[in-house]
Amino acid sequence: MSKILIRGAKVLGGETQDVLIDGATIAEVGTGLSAEGAEVVEAGGKVLLPGLVDLHTHLREPGREDSETVLTGTRAAASGGYTNVFAMANTFPVADTAGVVEQVWRLGQESGYCDVQPIGAVTVGLEGAKLAELGAMHESAAGVTVFSDDGKCVHDAVIMRRALEYVKAFNGVVAQHAQEPRLTEGAQMNEGVVSAELGLGGWPAVAEESVIARDVLLAEHVGSRVHICHLSTAGSVEIVRWAKSRGIDVTAEVTPHHLLLTDELVRSYNPVYKVNPPLRTERDVLALREALADGTIDIVATDHAPHPHEDKDCEWAAAAMGMVGLETALSVVQETMVETGLLDWAGVADRMSVKPAQIGQATGHGRPVSAGEPANLTLVDTEYRGQVDPAGFASRSRNTPYEGRELPGRVTHTWLRGKATLVDGKLT
Repeated sequence: MSKILIRGAKVLGGETQDVLIDGATIAEVGTGLSAEGAEVVEAGGKVLLPGLVDLHTHLREPGREDSETVLTGTRAAASGGYTNVFAMANTFPVADTAGVVEQVWRLGQESGYCDVQPIGAVTVGLEGAKLAELGAMHESAAGVTVFSDDGKCVHDAVIMRRALEYVKAFNGVVAQHAQEPRLTEGAQMNEGVVSAELGLGGWPAVAEESVIARDVLLAEHVGSRVHICHLSTAGSVEIVRWAKSRGIDVTAEVTPHHLLLTDELVRSYNPVYKVNPPLRTERDVLALREALADGTIDIVATDHAPHPHEDKDCEWAAAAMGMVGLETALSVVQETMVETGLLDWAGVADRMSVKPAQIGQATGHGRPVSAGEPANLTLVDTEYRGQVDPAGFASRSRNTPYEGRELPGRVTHTWLRGKATLVDGKLT
């Protein structure tokens, strides 16, 4: 087994230290370390973090390999500093059986770029009418712990209650895409001043907030865990904050794009800004940042949603919703949270590695950078500044809202159980 000596890294942004990796494990952390025959990586003051964990990734395989595959998606993940991703269930066929989740899990193992944990559908075919094989998916080789109909809301309160009751038996979690369907029929963007001026169908904040309010009360009634996907409004923040104050077992995520972008960008009619839930107002953005800082929102999740060129290079109304995010997430968090003083790098590690691993029960991920722990690590050049060029993405799709935008920070190295998946910004 090989040895790697990372010399002169700021562990979690703190004091400069050396980290010795021996095989799949961190052997030692300290100063002035040496190891005969070890490969030396001169960190030069770069920030060393535990490998990032994404609780919300769309890998599209099986069925939409024109958008992404497990291989290309995990290569994108490694490029962004991720060592573990949770793959959403809205594939073709839907990941609503043990067979499909095991297929995705095995494809992840074969890729070798990061661990892939499939998310199982809550309902058969994402149709919201009948519970999927939750127990069978949990007992499968994939060991599913997170269930979601993401892309659609589990809108039936009885079905949602039954799902919460079912997963409680094995400490699973239901991740809800909070969108009341009747309130968003024909919706194209956030409902507000901009939608009124553009004449586009509005997507009201209450469509998200009403479902979150219902589901935290259901979780309290059942005594189960609920996770809120891509929370996007100031009102949603207040509901989750209230629920946590009551002791309800709720967690929530925010996407990088909802921390940075607003609905004002839709004035361009560029479908790259079309996403579900929609970009909201500046007030919402600031509320989301504060909530991520104070812990009301637990984690950052990318909602990496790749689409082929033809699904975005069209008129706004016909365009697909979604943005790629794995390769830019850490840079956006650095700009919105670190450089604003809202989080330090230890806080980033908590929100992007430790807590998502805990919510999804990702064994071996989100662990401390200390001796005896798995060597799942990422090294970040926080001084770097550069324009986003999607032509260099490892993802199969290019639908990024940041093309040409200058963002800070660059992942230079990623290690998965001591094996380098990214070296000097290049995939191995």
